[in-house]
Amino acid sequence: MAKAYERIADELRQSIRAGRLRPGDRLPAETRLAEQTGRSVPTVRDALRLLQAEGLVEKVHGRGNFVRRARTRVQRANSRHQWEKDRARQPAEKRARTGVAEHDTGLTVDDLVFHAAYREITANADIAEAFGVAEGTELIERSYRTRYSAERAPFNLVTSHLVRDMVAANPDLLDETKEPWPGGTWNQLSTVGIEIDRIEERVTARPPTAEETEELDLPPGTAVVVLRKTSFDTDGRAVEVSYSTLPGDRTEMLFTTHLERW
Repeated sequence: MAKAYERIADELRQSIRAGRLRPGDRLPAETRLAEQTGRSVPTVRDALRLLQAEGLVEKVHGRGNFVRRARTRVQRANSRHQWEKDRARQPAEKRARTGVAEHDTGLTVDDLVFHAAYREITANADIAEAFGVAEGTELIERSYRTRYSAERAPFNLVTSHLVRDMVAANPDLLDETKEPWPGGTWNQLSTVGIEIDRIEERVTARPPTAEETEELDLPPGTAVVVLRKTSFDTDGRAVEVSYSTLPGDRTEMLFTTHLERW
C-alpha cells in the first residue's frame, strides 16, 4: 500500500504531467498543501522531496516550490567524431555556423552562450601517462561551458588538455580570446599539421560533487556521467585528453557500430 506522502506526490505528479501545473508554476505553500490533503506538513515535505529527486519540482530558497522547467536534452552520438573531422576542413565561414553543441542539441549558434578559459599547468602522473610524456610537462588546460540562453546551467563541464610544445607553433592556440574557434579542436590541431586518426572514450558514472551539482543545476540524487576522451594522431600519438562531466538527467549517449558483412 502506498504511503501518505507517496499518494500526495502521485497527485502532484499527475497534475504536472497533465499540464494542470505547468513548468515555472509555483506550488501551494506547504501549509496549504497540508490543509488540502489533510496531512501533516512533514508528510507534505516528504512528498515534495520525492518529486525533487525525480526532477519534477525544484525548491527555491525563500520563494517556495516550483514545477521544474525541462532542460534541453543532449544526444551525444559517436558519429559526431567523423562529422567534426569533416567540418575541420570546411571554409571558415561554414565552420562558424555550427559547432558540436548545436549538433548535439539541434539549437542554433544564436541560441547559445559560450565561455572558454585557458591556463598553463604541468602534467600530473595520470595525464602524463595518457600523453606518453614526462610528469611535469607543460600543458594548456582549457575549460569550456556552453548553455542554452534560456537556461542557467551548461550542457556539460568540459576540461581539455593539450601539450604546450605540441601546439605552440601557432600562438593563437594559446589564446583563449580566439574562442569560440570555428571548427574546434580538430581545426586548431590541423593548423600545426596534426590530423586526428582515432578517438578513445572511457565512460564512467558517479555521484556529483557539490560544485558540479550547483553548476549543472542537478536534481537531488542525480548522477553524472564522466567521459574521458583521448584523441590520437596518424602517428598513434595522443594529442588531446579531455574530460566531460555530463548531467545524468538530460544526456543520452548513442553508440552505433557498423559491422562488416560476411
